[in-house]
Amino acid sequence: MRSMLTACFLLAAVQCMGQYAPFKMLRYDEDYAFLKTDTSRNFYRRMKFLPLTKNGETYLSFGGDVRFQYYHVINEEWGEQPDGNYGYVFSRYLGHADFHAGRHFRFFTELQSGMANAKASTSPADENPLDLHQAFFDVNWFPEKKTNLVFRVGRQELSYGSQRLISVREGPNNRHAFDGAKVMFSGQNFRTDLLYSHYVASKKGVFDDGYNKNIKLWGAYAVLNDVPLLRNVDLYYFGFDKKANSYDDGRGKELRHSAGTRMWGKSRAWRYDVEAVYQTGDFASKTIRAWTASAHVDYMLGDLRFEPELGLKTELISGDKRLGDNRMNTFNPLFPRGGYFGLAALIGPANLIDVHPSVMLNFTEKLSVDFDYDVFWRYSSQDGVYGPNAALIYGSSGISDKFIGSQYAMAAEYVSNPFVHFGCELTYFAAGDFLRRAGPGKNLLFLCLTTELKF
Repeated sequence: MRSMLTACFLLAAVQCMGQYAPFKMLRYDEDYAFLKTDTSRNFYRRMKFLPLTKNGETYLSFGGDVRFQYYHVINEEWGEQPDGNYGYVFSRYLGHADFHAGRHFRFFTELQSGMANAKASTSPADENPLDLHQAFFDVNWFPEKKTNLVFRVGRQELSYGSQRLISVREGPNNRHAFDGAKVMFSGQNFRTDLLYSHYVASKKGVFDDGYNKNIKLWGAYAVLNDVPLLRNVDLYYFGFDKKANSYDDGRGKELRHSAGTRMWGKSRAWRYDVEAVYQTGDFASKTIRAWTASAHVDYMLGDLRFEPELGLKTELISGDKRLGDNRMNTFNPLFPRGGYFGLAALIGPANLIDVHPSVMLNFTEKLSVDFDYDVFWRYSSQDGVYGPNAALIYGSSGISDKFIGSQYAMAAEYVSNPFVHFGCELTYFAAGDFLRRAGPGKNLLFLCLTTELKF
């Protein structure tokens, strides 16, 4: 009966899809005001646009996301886990309501539930039974003009640029949010955000993700479009304050400033993304001097069968030059993508050299498969290896070997319709000299099967 109801809902949703734009990563960016003139009484369209006044200027919109993932890992954490071969299931539920009172005021709220079943040990990123994920209001000062000014206050998701520093953390089971205020100013070819916020630390209870004063984030992010020669340019600054943080070179209070730029664009065949970040500040009475530089270039062979897309990514990410001195050179990625180098999420962007070629094949409009090979080295032998959340996995421990390992991966995605997609990711990580000396150093095999419904 439940499967029949789900099928009926999907059929009705697909039939009324019509001119709908694709769902967005940040669900609050979706706008269904155009349905005001739609006379259809289809259930799904009524859910996306429910008028509360006769003129339709005040309305509600509902939506959500349901995701199930099966993981199977052999030699998790390269053999550190006592159970070397087991599977577990992640489930995540997101549901939101979006209230608009005319074009000047809007209130958005979202609940999140993430559960981990059969996993030996879990973190709040894996399991958070139920919490208020977002709740903010917008005041739009010039909704009728080309130049727009919006004030936003409350708990909200943040995502900028390539998500190198600020992301919603889509890969892990629970997305993260921030309590804060933001001013958004945009025009025809530019967009600028000013923000001040406190990071919302996930906890394993129900409605217990309260206000957190220990981690602060503030800054400005500007996007310039149609720039001569450069196409698109991002310029940004982020300030980060954490009462206690840990690196291979110690633990203490951290105040870090990140200034960066990103140049990106695409043509019919080419797509490129180049970014550089420099960091200064203080950590446990040490002076911070850290940086990263990255390049990502794709080329599509559209005239060949399966339209193969060749890609190459490379990153240089600084690590600490010398343990025990008065300098801190370890790069802090702040709040990056959870699965930075794939859903296996084995290594994070700190003290790293990464070379990452790939090939994507588009077998049909719905089915694509990506094959990639990733090679990792430590940038500095005086610093350790860090995870996606910038937590230290292994300290340097006097080990001179820099080679971390090689990662072979295949990721397939089948988009059944605009609402449902299926994914499969298979990763094999061959441990290098450093991992074999720092820990068990076993080769790791990872499988993830994903089913996701958005509405």
